Amino acid sequence: MRLRPLTDDRPKGLIEVNGRPLSEHQLDWMARSGVVDGVVFACGYKWEKLRERFGADYKGISISYSVEEEPLGTGGAIRKAMVGGPPEDRFIAANGDIVTDLPLKEMVAAHLQGRGAAASMLVVPYRSRFGVVKIDSSKVVRGFDEKPAFPDVWINGGVYVLEREATEYLPDRGDIERETFPRMAQSGKLLSYPYQGDWWFVDSVKDLKEVESSMRPQA
Repeated sequence: MRLRPLTDDRPKGLIEVNGRPLSEHQLDWMARSGVVDGVVFACGYKWEKLRERFGADYKGISISYSVEEEPLGTGGAIRKAMVGGPPEDRFIAANGDIVTDLPLKEMVAAHLQGRGAAASMLVVPYRSRFGVVKIDSSKVVRGFDEKPAFPDVWINGGVYVLEREATEYLPDRGDIERETFPRMAQSGKLLSYPYQGDWWFVDSVKDLKEVESSMRPQA
């Protein structure tokens, strides 16, 4: 809804970022990683447009589609894709609105070092959407910081490494952020992967413009 009218005739993943669909940027990122051999799109709204664009293969990566007849939430969507998809022991899940240069191979390696973890979550520094006004003890304004990052405050970066075991925590309908991860955290089954490199999300037209002006062209 926040990306209308761009999404009136296409799913969010086909919105163009610097002339190419958002999902294509993600698929290229996965292809470069060397750890992804198949992708399942968890999709619903106008999903046929994704199939028309990518078909069953992209640069040697197999493509399939897990279609929701009605919204299942992020947790339900991932569970459906994992249970109905290839019989793999380990998956990477990524929100469809993320653009990043995160080294997936390194994230997977870090996850494997945390024995017994059911999942690892990318975390990135919190960046304020607002400018910060700096004042001194006398309430005199001493400067400004436009949209500062807070390196000691982390947020969910929307990329996850999931073991097959994670399906035990995933709801049939519900959100991974509100239901799955709190339960995993209580059980000590959730690791973090802090990353301070390039990372953006596209949730509004304003976000889209910011990504387009910030991201570096790929070779």
